[in-house]
Amino acid sequence: MSDIDAGEVRRFLTGLQQDIVGTLERVDGSAFRRDTWERPAGGGGMSCVLEDGGLFERGGVNFSHVVGDRLPPSASAGRPELAGRGFEAMGVSLVLHPRNPYVPTVHMNVRFFIARVPAGESGVPVWWFGGGMDLTPYYGYDEDAVHFHATCRDALDAHGRGRHAEYKAWCDRYFFLRHRDEPRGVGGIFFDDLSEPDFPSAFALTRSVGEHFLEAYIPIVERRRATAYGERERAWQAIRRGRYVEFNLVFDRGTLFGLQSGGRTESILMSMPPRVEWRYDHRPAPGSEEARLLEHYLTARDWLAGS
Repeated sequence: MSDIDAGEVRRFLTGLQQDIVGTLERVDGSAFRRDTWERPAGGGGMSCVLEDGGLFERGGVNFSHVVGDRLPPSASAGRPELAGRGFEAMGVSLVLHPRNPYVPTVHMNVRFFIARVPAGESGVPVWWFGGGMDLTPYYGYDEDAVHFHATCRDALDAHGRGRHAEYKAWCDRYFFLRHRDEPRGVGGIFFDDLSEPDFPSAFALTRSVGEHFLEAYIPIVERRRATAYGERERAWQAIRRGRYVEFNLVFDRGTLFGLQSGGRTESILMSMPPRVEWRYDHRPAPGSEEARLLEHYLTARDWLAGS
């Protein structure tokens, strides 16, 4: 482990959590609840949660740093040779659910894993970074999608011109509800298993993703937060939030990792929206703004084409 510095990663992650929470408190006008917790099997973290705020109906910005004797299946799915190893994992994960349906839901995560060498074996620990961010609107705006993707591109371009195209495509594949054949939102970036070319480079890219989150999201919030809405928009928001719940509980590796590793349930499930509906075979009226979300925005497309 001489070539990595887990302490440096932890200091970055805790500082990132503080910076994001501080900014969100100013934007919302309400304070987050700060909830420090310990994990009996090893490690702990701090959950910062806001409910019924001025802007956010629910929002959570969580830091966790956990250790364990056996890497959960969700973390070793792409690397079966690591199954059963002891592990150390740390990260910041956030989900924000605004009350106003014209302000999109957003998710961001940056994380660091170490898989230890099994007792009695030689070698070095295996480590990697992962993360990304994605935007889930209920009513779409081209300028919002372009801004979000442009900021994601800016976060990556200094670390390789091909990174954005690769990580955008990865995001489109990952945040996809296969049982409904539809994306979760307008996408963003996603990456995992990043350890090349070395620790400083992989860490710098991950740090850049985390540090670009506020720039990607807050301008969209400020443009949409005063838009008037009524019960029709709230009902549509609740239906679309149901898709968010389906993805998190069926496909999301972060949720599965937390549950499989014996993580703190309240912190893991803070990502769920507070008000959700499922309507049987619901279809928006043709030509409506709700139908436009499905037809124009929930499709895999290059939002930065020509820019």
